[in-house]
Amino acid sequence: MKLRKLVLGMAAVLTLVSLAACGKKEASGDDSWKTIEKDQKVTIGLDDTFVPMGFKDEDGKIVGFDVDLAKAVFDQYDVKADFQPIDWSMKENELENGTIDLIWNGYTVTESRKKKVLFSNPYAQNEQVLVTKKDSGITSAEAMKGKILGAQEGSSGYEAFGNEPKMLKDIVKDNDATLYASFNEAMIDLENGRINGLLIDKVYADYYLKQANKLDKYTISSVGFKNENFAVGARKGDKELVQKINSAFKELQENDKYAEISQKWFGEELTLPKK
Repeated sequence: MKLRKLVLGMAAVLTLVSLAACGKKEASGDDSWKTIEKDQKVTIGLDDTFVPMGFKDEDGKIVGFDVDLAKAVFDQYDVKADFQPIDWSMKENELENGTIDLIWNGYTVTESRKKKVLFSNPYAQNEQVLVTKKDSGITSAEAMKGKILGAQEGSSGYEAFGNEPKMLKDIVKDNDATLYASFNEAMIDLENGRINGLLIDKVYADYYLKQANKLDKYTISSVGFKNENFAVGARKGDKELVQKINSAFKELQENDKYAEISQKWFGEELTLPKK
């Protein structure tokens, strides 16, 4: 009787494990393009507060430059792009675990990330900037000496902060930044004076402050970090998937769809950056 109960118990556990595994795609070393093509669906992970790249609008709908661009890319293959909000600090884990197929949301190419993911060709450029309140008098990175800095956890800005300490790390209070799950939370703390400056993506700062009609209340300063490239992150084995994305980028550039999408979100017609 005890043996029978043990066998039944083990069977139940295996059933639960099997059911749980059905909830995500197999994260093997094989290319997943054939599965995506067959299912006609690709799952894209994003931080749904990162304006204007991918975010929830007032109606709760996920919109943005990256969202429109991803849809345009996969429309070429009759594949539906689904967008999955994720914890940005866990993005590579989500990708590796197979709960998402791609990281696509202002995802900056860095050397450390290249070790974890396979990047597409770059599709946009960005810069890390320092945002401060105008009445603080802080108009440069040097003026942050002894001040409290904020940054997003898992962001390329915070990575650059650690890699190039002379720019900010060596001079700010406690030689570190207060970390936030999203820039939205950080902006609230900046506005309320809980931090003195925020290290943030320029695309976010420009769009957020313009939409909030607060450009006259804040200063956006260059930090001195190198300009960045945004690209799509995939698992290392997904070479065909990335090739399909790169081919679509080229087509969207040639048929002016890329320019149309960039005009919609940035007010100017961008061109694809060089590799």
